[in-house]
Amino acid sequence: MRLTRKASALLFSLVLCMVASLGCALSSMAAKSADPIVVMETTKGKIKVEIFKSEVPKTSANFLDLVGRNFYNGLGFHRYEPGFCIQGGDPQGTGGGGFIDPKTQKERTIDLETSPAMVAENPKLKHSSAGVIAMARTSVPNSASSQFYFTLAPANFLDGNYAVFGKVKEGLDVVMALRKGDKMTKVYVQQ
Repeated sequence: MRLTRKASALLFSLVLCMVASLGCALSSMAAKSADPIVVMETTKGKIKVEIFKSEVPKTSANFLDLVGRNFYNGLGFHRYEPGFCIQGGDPQGTGGGGFIDPKTQKERTIDLETSPAMVAENPKLKHSSAGVIAMARTSVPNSASSQFYFTLAPANFLDGNYAVFGKVKEGLDVVMALRKGDKMTKVYVQQ
């Protein structure tokens, strides 16, 4: 079967449209699966944090759920250790509180989602610089709830013991300026 010039042009245009549509669909899928960015507006300025959803899905899901509930809005930073960390996410503001699940009326905790082997395989999960965000917890490994900290310098001694789940992409200067008593005014996932 031999196509006319007009039919060939029409068929070629159709194939181009299909390829373009497939490219758009794949691009959209890639954007949806990309690690989300959480915006943290504070009394010192704005911070943008990339959340490592694919590397630590349970820890990320816990944090993103709390962000989606507006849990962090209005909460303060209750701990500042110069050259080490700034910590927040405690609704009591004392370092002893966590998220109380409205369904169970109990504090929700998550399993520790890190290990020395995980960190060795994935350098993103290291406390390698200022601006790393990780879950705070008690001495009990599976006790993380809502509290998190930003590192203010490398803290490799925490690797494999505290779950890193993201890193500051913008606003590291804001993180470095935060002190005990500063607040998160609004925390949300960037659209």
